[in-house]
Amino acid sequence: MGYFEEPFTAAEITVLKRFFTNVDQPVFALINLPEVVKGALFARYSRSAKSVRRLFLDEFVADPDVGIAAIADDLGTSVESDPLIDQKRAEGLYRRVFFEYGDDSVAQLGGVHLACEQASNILTKVLEWGRLASYLEQSTRYIAYDVPLGDRYRYFIPAEIEQSHLAADYRAFMEETFDTYRAMVRQMTSYFQERFPRQADDSLGVWNATIRAKACDTVRGLLPASTLSNVGIYGSGQAYEMALIRMAAHPLAEVRSYGAMMLTELRKVIPSFLTRVDLPDRGGAWSEYLSSTRTALEQLAPAGSFIEAFEGEPTVTLTDWDRDAELKLVAAALYAGSELSDADLRAHAERMDFEERAKVLAALFGDRQNRRHKPGRALERTSYRFDVSCDFGAFRDLQRHRLMTIEWQRLGTRLGYQCPPEIEDVGLGFEFRRAMEKAGELYETTRAALGPDVAQYVVPFAFNIRFVMEMNARQACHLIELRTQPAGHPSYRRVGLEMHRQIADIAGHHAIAQAMKFADYSDVELERLASERRAESRRVAASGI
Repeated sequence: MGYFEEPFTAAEITVLKRFFTNVDQPVFALINLPEVVKGALFARYSRSAKSVRRLFLDEFVADPDVGIAAIADDLGTSVESDPLIDQKRAEGLYRRVFFEYGDDSVAQLGGVHLACEQASNILTKVLEWGRLASYLEQSTRYIAYDVPLGDRYRYFIPAEIEQSHLAADYRAFMEETFDTYRAMVRQMTSYFQERFPRQADDSLGVWNATIRAKACDTVRGLLPASTLSNVGIYGSGQAYEMALIRMAAHPLAEVRSYGAMMLTELRKVIPSFLTRVDLPDRGGAWSEYLSSTRTALEQLAPAGSFIEAFEGEPTVTLTDWDRDAELKLVAAALYAGSELSDADLRAHAERMDFEERAKVLAALFGDRQNRRHKPGRALERTSYRFDVSCDFGAFRDLQRHRLMTIEWQRLGTRLGYQCPPEIEDVGLGFEFRRAMEKAGELYETTRAALGPDVAQYVVPFAFNIRFVMEMNARQACHLIELRTQPAGHPSYRRVGLEMHRQIADIAGHHAIAQAMKFADYSDVELERLASERRAESRRVAASGI
């Protein structure tokens, strides 16, 4: 392609090969460097005509005569250099750029993989709020929570309850609930083994994994929100800063104290990225702002509550949509290939007849071969707002679609729950409902004594939570097609399918609904079987057996 190859001496090449994946191409990755050095390098990158590799050699390789040393001296930085890379000086440069120029984008230039373990399922939703990070959470589908962790089952005891008169009742409820869960997992596993005998073409591993997932899926409604989980996070300094400031403003002690632990560990890796978090006039003021606005809104919210029947059906309600959606989509679809203004294209679309518009929409959607073939950004021109009430277990999966707008109310027991029909079939419905009734009683007691925030820890996954999801049509396409796949949990499959139906029947956006051609309405009894078969086929192919 005729790219310029930057000249380096033999000695420089020796150094560069340690920290860059190549020394002669215009695309390369940075390796073996501390996060702050990478962040500072790119901070300088945006204000220099030099290449990154030349900046690295001139300003970051240990040399007392280069400009980075002077900057470090100006800041009074104590230099304790790496044998080759001056990390202290990089931190000095980073702080200077960050505070002098006030450029928040600098905080996006370094990242950390952080393991967050033994977090309650209330805390995991707080951890996963941000849009700027990547998350992977322990699955209730593949892991049975029937083995104690230390001296008790895997549940969290919040400080607010531990220090109250409810501590003994809380522990007793948790132990009994997890005992019930443990017994039911075993019973449902035996039931599904008999109901779905192993097929001749399926390996024992595929069959066992499928049966285990089905049993865990069926019984997960018993797990309380206090259940401990592990979350892996990869995020930039900016993503962590925003999360920590938000956590410091949270009403629950678990969230605040966990945020403090995260800050301690993150500062061992990217200290310069997090200098503002606990400064009183920076992060402290921000946390206070978040706390005060939440309190003000809660005081203005309509008073009173209601208690529905315990058997609460999940609901999906399309509350807002664009009446001119498909007209706007036509104009948006033509925009990139046109030289007309947005307003002119809208007028052009209005002059088109039905067949002409249909032709444009057909071109926009194209011939999709699978659900990963996503239509273009023109589909983001219109949006839908859904008010949803479904079980907390399903919400945990739907909440992961963070690019949309999602906000949820506190988890409680007043919206009712659903008992899986398979549990009724086995004759365990009475035990399941008894556990739900006890949860409801303890929830009301805890709510009266300690407030609705703390009372959430008591609530099992089977209870419904109310939340709002607002998404553009492109996001809706992704969510609906993904969450209605046969391998999905029946609870969130129902939500996805109802969203799809209402886009067509309530909003009247038939062309958009038809474009979501991989929404799957098929009835599936053993959800994970096909997926496990495909996974084993890939493993066999990779091993060459």
